[in-house]
Amino acid sequence: MINFAIFKIGLLSTLSFLFAWAVTPLMSHFLYKYKLGKQIRDETSAPIFAQLHKHKAGTPTMGGLVIWVTTLIFAVFFYYLSVVFPLGYIKSLNFLTRTEVWLPLAALVLSALVGAVDDVFNVKKIGPFGGGLKMRHRLFLYTAIAVIGAWWFYYKLQWDTLHVPFFGDVTMGLWYIPFFIFIIVATAFSVNEIDGLDGLAGGTLLAAFASFGVIAFIQGRYDLATFCGVVIGALLAFLWFNIYPAKFIMGDTGSMSLGVTLGIVAMLTNTALVLPVIGFLFVLESLSVIIQMTSKKIRKKKVFLSAPIHHHFEAKGWAEATIVMRFWVISWVLAVVGVIIVLVDRGL
Repeated sequence: MINFAIFKIGLLSTLSFLFAWAVTPLMSHFLYKYKLGKQIRDETSAPIFAQLHKHKAGTPTMGGLVIWVTTLIFAVFFYYLSVVFPLGYIKSLNFLTRTEVWLPLAALVLSALVGAVDDVFNVKKIGPFGGGLKMRHRLFLYTAIAVIGAWWFYYKLQWDTLHVPFFGDVTMGLWYIPFFIFIIVATAFSVNEIDGLDGLAGGTLLAAFASFGVIAFIQGRYDLATFCGVVIGALLAFLWFNIYPAKFIMGDTGSMSLGVTLGIVAMLTNTALVLPVIGFLFVLESLSVIIQMTSKKIRKKKVFLSAPIHHHFEAKGWAEATIVMRFWVISWVLAVVGVIIVLVDRGL
């Protein structure tokens, strides 16, 4: 069983990479053809950011399409393949199971569609918000999606227990619902904030999904581990074209959906308290924004030259590629630390 699970994860992850890598040039051509380019904030609202990134204006956005569309296609394709050929290894390649994959896949697609609408608003400067959703509207949408997930966990899966590493399980009752919502909203917000340099969000998300894929495998949740593997394969293909200088950027259709999904995977593996370790850079990014906004409102002064914090380093003269590579290194170290915490907690 374990040997086949390893084979299944490796095979589908590899196929996901190859498929996404093959179709990405077509998607890139579509984005360029229809001029779906990112709009850079004006110098009045963000002078330092605008100065640093004005050369990126017009770079196609919505590159995250390749990630979630690939994942959706693989989930649906192998499910129906198992229906047509309900015997043997082909049937076993299906990973779309109700208890492990339905919810993260649904959250991925739903939040991706919302993010795509936001990307179109930004590109075309249309809609009621004139160039993209404001942060409070994004937070509202994150919360709406999180509420659906919390309802599913609490009422459908009868789940109200939180695992505290090295301590044990704590029954939260109805408090599980606001805790779930907080985890999803915080993760989605943080991932959205780290998406600001070529390859930065993709590389750090790759480490995070890899660690949770390993954790899911350790727990015997092989279908969830396969789901993470398919996401990883598509993320690798995305990064092939997104590393500096990026041919396109992830956009909200990618960062919003992957942030929400990462939070749900953490809740499904009951390792939400390990998430801040694995995703420490996401936490750091969101904290830098909150600190900056609070300081500007109360003290009328900035703490950072520009926020999120990766823009602060950029403003200090660090090369974009240097920031990205160092964040990647940190993210992989933290991913390993997170897995070690889970292993030690389980007594392995």
